[in-house]
Amino acid sequence: MIEFLFSDAVRRDPYSWYAELRRASPVARDARTGIWMLFAYEEVRQALRDHEHFSSAVAPMDSLTARWMIFTDEPRHARLRALVARAFTTQSVQALAPRIRERARTLLDGVAPDGRMDLVDDFAQPLPLIVIAELLGAPAEDHARFREWSDVILRLSHAMTGAPEGEIAARHFRAATEEMRAYVGALVEQRRAEPRDDLLSRLVHAEVEGARLDDDDILAFFQLLLVAGHETTTNLVSNVVLTLLERPDLVALVADADTRRALVEEVLRHRAPVQAMWRVARRDVTLGGERIAAGSLVLPMIGAANRDPAVFASPDEVRVGRTPNPHLAFGHGIHHCIGAPLARLEASIALGELYARFPTLRRADHEPWEPRRGLHVHGPAHLPLVVAPAPAGV
Repeated sequence: MIEFLFSDAVRRDPYSWYAELRRASPVARDARTGIWMLFAYEEVRQALRDHEHFSSAVAPMDSLTARWMIFTDEPRHARLRALVARAFTTQSVQALAPRIRERARTLLDGVAPDGRMDLVDDFAQPLPLIVIAELLGAPAEDHARFREWSDVILRLSHAMTGAPEGEIAARHFRAATEEMRAYVGALVEQRRAEPRDDLLSRLVHAEVEGARLDDDDILAFFQLLLVAGHETTTNLVSNVVLTLLERPDLVALVADADTRRALVEEVLRHRAPVQAMWRVARRDVTLGGERIAAGSLVLPMIGAANRDPAVFASPDEVRVGRTPNPHLAFGHGIHHCIGAPLARLEASIALGELYARFPTLRRADHEPWEPRRGLHVHGPAHLPLVVAPAPAGV
């Protein structure tokens, strides 16, 4: 089942399969891997919020990824989260808006000289990578290197399925980690000598459980922020554009900030940028009528939950302004994405600038788009477009 759901064809449009699997068994065990997959909203939400029965500590205990905040449980999770919370308050995020807009315009200045652009390569991916680099206090021009490292990290999702690609991904990650260790080490030394008003300086001088973070803790933060800090936004921007290519009647909504935000919110539900999250059962637990044994890997399928007709009327339709809209695109519970306000802001600004510059977009080809490299994310790796600039003076 997992191999089928993670095939390129299904990853481009998994929703009819989610519906079929939800009807057949909302909680189902993959026979080959033993992984439990959850397809119904209530079961997914329970697995994400019930930290007594479901642990987030799914990474090998002796690995660097085990130090990532998303793979930790309380109380350490709360202490780590507090270190980065200041960078993602409403006030802190809104203060970034002028800089995000400036960076978006600069990127658009450099694309489409021949009337074509690749949405992902030219815009949707570099913009949030530049923002996260600046948050950390790293040079913005290093975003190309960040992209290479992020792609390596994304491929780690293959290791969880037991597929042969998993060992290759793990080997590449170990090599990239050594590169990141040297890079981050140099930045850390600079911040120890001369602290700045940036996130990396706060990490270097912060204490958790009465002790300073060591170099591996800081490296783990860097890796997590690198991939999580941009991947959701990249896919969100791309998925909104994909939706508008299918529904050109909605393009007019982009011009107004309020309707643009409502469009972003509905696409978060309709085409969730992150389709699944990992959990492990702490103890035997019954979910959806199935008994899940302690130690079992569990995969709550967020993309399926967000199309559950028990919660969302006409779930396969895009209904901008849907109320209520309790989607799980940013997770649920203590691990609700701390960067959600930033992702929403970046996407809204990016889409506003993109369509103001190029109000008419269409696919440059009719080939099926290639999915992103991470098995748990949803969006195109590339999206070639033909663009038409706005008339002069508009």
